Amino acid sequence: MDLTLELVASTLRTIADPGPLASSASMDDGDYEAIANRLMADAEGPIEVFAYGSLLWKPAFQPSTEAPAVARGWHRAFRLRLTRWRGTPERPGLMMVLDRGGSCRGILQRLPETELRPGLLALLRREISSRTSSNLPRWISVESGGQTRRAIAFCARRDGPAYTGPLPDHEVADVLATAVGHAGSCAEYLYRTVESLERRGIRDGRLWSLQAMVARRIAAGSLMERGTER
Repeated sequence: MDLTLELVASTLRTIADPGPLASSASMDDGDYEAIANRLMADAEGPIEVFAYGSLLWKPAFQPSTEAPAVARGWHRAFRLRLTRWRGTPERPGLMMVLDRGGSCRGILQRLPETELRPGLLALLRREISSRTSSNLPRWISVESGGQTRRAIAFCARRDGPAYTGPLPDHEVADVLATAVGHAGSCAEYLYRTVESLERRGIRDGRLWSLQAMVARRIAAGSLMERGTER
């Protein structure tokens, strides 16, 4: 992988948390409970989550089982603009979301039967912070172990305020190489996702190309900085 831990480390710096935008409506306990109730009411058997991004390397709960899966009709893409977490209002970052079209290989994470509600609430609190979120949980069909199963996945809300729509790869790479927030950098997010997929034998061609592009941009930026210091 061209994007190395050393390159990622060069993108990290201390950033103060700007907090939620004044225009955003923050979720409260009742909101999370309502979404959890809806998802649990629509469950058909064990509750599983389709992990395709940061949940691969930082699960919101301890899965009782994991299994490879394919989501047909969905693909992962950097289409959520971040002004917090891994970006700032001055230099927004980008986060992945499942969007319509294509297919996506990921991992099914099963919620432990004894921790269904706490685990689900922990997941929702981590993934959603605003009532106008552009990243919403829904049940989708996935293929795993020769069977069609249902899983919760966080999918794009195309009319959401943070949804960017398709972006050129060079533009995505520019953002991922430079954006950083109080939770870390976008380059770190990309590195950990690609590394987690590769470790599981999953090669995402688009992400593989992006990590190489981002590595080149970070390296070029470091060379320019060293030249300026001289």
